[in-house]
Amino acid sequence: MSLCEIVRLEGYIQSSYLAVYPDKIMLLDGCCRADVPMVLDYIKTTLKRPITDLKVVVVTHMHPDHAGGANKFREKTGCLIVSADKKKQWYSGIGGRTMHFVDIHLGYYVARRQGRPFKNLYYSASLKLDITVTDGEIVPHFDEWQVLETPGHTDRDLSLFHLPSREVYTADLIIKLRHKFVAPFPVYYPKAYVQSLKKIRALQPSMVMMAHGRELAMSEAEFDEFIAHAPKHPRTIKDTIRHKLLWRKRDNFRLFKRKHNK
Repeated sequence: MSLCEIVRLEGYIQSSYLAVYPDKIMLLDGCCRADVPMVLDYIKTTLKRPITDLKVVVVTHMHPDHAGGANKFREKTGCLIVSADKKKQWYSGIGGRTMHFVDIHLGYYVARRQGRPFKNLYYSASLKLDITVTDGEIVPHFDEWQVLETPGHTDRDLSLFHLPSREVYTADLIIKLRHKFVAPFPVYYPKAYVQSLKKIRALQPSMVMMAHGRELAMSEAEFDEFIAHAPKHPRTIKDTIRHKLLWRKRDNFRLFKRKHNK
């Protein structure tokens, strides 16, 4: 029988999950920078544990609500940061730094939409990892948790499968918005995204824990419908801007088309 208790905490713009054991704690994702005080206070005040019991923080991908607090957690607790084994930083080069700036401001946009007060979301565009993992490996020091590579949203997305309970944390792979499941934005790699969904479906999980949408049981039929309507083409900021510009160009052409004299 597992001694793990999985706890969901409401973060600044996403849900965060702790895997709590009698002698150690794992944070299933790196949260926002704004979430760090809340998570540490929960460990100290509610769990009545020293913050140094936080041994591992997994970063499923580099967006602000999943990686933004990782460095702060390490500074304050000495925890290990675990993430995907990739040679390059996600936000590398001039284009990457631009994307980092845009993603932080998308975080502010989401916060405003949710009625949140302003909080600092800035975090470094690069992340120094303590341990890298690949598909099928066990999370270091937490042998009940299996790493699953589930790219599509980015090139390095991870999901975490709790073997005893068959609950799976999928980060941004699946989002529950109001009464329906939706794909995340962006989706950089649509073919990989569909394969990732099929991988999760094949697990037949007892529960899907989402960063945006809480934890829910998903039937095979719900998975099938979601996969059938998954994006077929990349959905990124650049693609959205290009689409809007093309739409306006066509629209302007239609509105201002020169009339021919009879």
